[in-house]
Amino acid sequence: MRQLPDSVQEILRRLEGAGYEAWCVGGAVRDALLGLEPGDWDVTTDAPPEAVLSLFAPDARPTGLQHGTVTVGGGRGVEVTTFRRDGTYLDNRHPDHVEFTGSLTEDLARRDFTVNAMACSLRGELADPFGGREDLDARLLRAVGEPERRFQEDALRVLRGLRFASRLGFAIEADTAAAIRRCAPLLRRIAPERIREELTGILCGAHALEVLLDYPDVLGVFLPEILPCVGFDQHSVYHCYDVWAHTAHAVAAAEPRPVLRYAMLFHDLGKPETFTLDEEGRGHFYGHWRRSVPLAEAIMDRLRFDNGSRRTILTLVERHDAPLPLSEKAVRRALARYGEPTLRLLLKVKRADNLAQAECCRDRQQLIGQWEDLLDMVLQSGACFSLRHLAVKGGDLTALGLRGPAVGAALEELLEQVMDEKLPNDRGMLLEYVKEKL
Repeated sequence: MRQLPDSVQEILRRLEGAGYEAWCVGGAVRDALLGLEPGDWDVTTDAPPEAVLSLFAPDARPTGLQHGTVTVGGGRGVEVTTFRRDGTYLDNRHPDHVEFTGSLTEDLARRDFTVNAMACSLRGELADPFGGREDLDARLLRAVGEPERRFQEDALRVLRGLRFASRLGFAIEADTAAAIRRCAPLLRRIAPERIREELTGILCGAHALEVLLDYPDVLGVFLPEILPCVGFDQHSVYHCYDVWAHTAHAVAAAEPRPVLRYAMLFHDLGKPETFTLDEEGRGHFYGHWRRSVPLAEAIMDRLRFDNGSRRTILTLVERHDAPLPLSEKAVRRALARYGEPTLRLLLKVKRADNLAQAECCRDRQQLIGQWEDLLDMVLQSGACFSLRHLAVKGGDLTALGLRGPAVGAALEELLEQVMDEKLPNDRGMLLEYVKEKL
């Protein structure tokens, strides 16, 4: 197990020196046992919160006194929480009250999964009353105690389980998986922002493919748009998977960046509604992207995506199937339309989409690579693809007598002429062209 950070050791040492129990607990202990770099470290203790505030003053601040939590240290600090047992969960998310206790086991009993219900002392002793270490070695996610009760207490644990499975590659124990499915409808009571946060973690996990393939019914509680895709046969030699399996493989093939993985999750949502079968039994989805866009838009509105991510994802969904002719002119026009950052994302989307198709289509990977090389060449050449690269500016045109909207229209026309290679990006020749048209 990794050594505890010095700041955490000092917190444990000071609490023990004052006569209290003190343990590291939760995800940091799990990750340290796995040999991973833990994120935030949490400490649990039988010291009441007032004693923690006094012991670590002035470097302690109350961040959840009603739940016994004090944060020690600057920045994000270390959360120090008093041993507690939770009261009744009335909203499937938060206990109506908590009671402090002197028992570490009682505190661990209220946690979600056994691998998160272990504690480690300053001397490396492991408190593991629910078999978390054994489950960790077996790479298994098992609920602490009665699974259904755990998920009814806090429905967000349903998605936390899927997120841990996606991130760690753990299987979900059978009774726990069954309870996840039974309790999934409770997710409708969870704030959309929290749903989005957990979903992002699921999608960006290294094992997202397995989770997406195994639990579309759970995700479909808050993403009903995906359900028609599940098992939908594409009837195409270009596709070796049904629509949902293709979607899952496309998500997994993309870089683990939220905008890319959401774009792949949404890109084919419109296929079931646009499906046609020709006389030879071949499936077609003409204009499916056109239907995918409003479906993706509805999901992002519902889950309250930020505007920047929303715009980028919608562009990627809308254009994921658009042709990209292999020419410098096409590259310049694509740069003008999307800008370099979004264009590079679009190429990554096309790669991921193709990697989730049948082997007979894989020659497109080479074409995308050629397009990327051409894009690099065009950018290195300093080619003109936007008004800021144009040799003529608005002031040059007002000097010729143009005013108002006519200036913008003339600049756009000059840019079109340059991108079509009908005129060079030369100030004198561009101004002469404008003069001739006046």
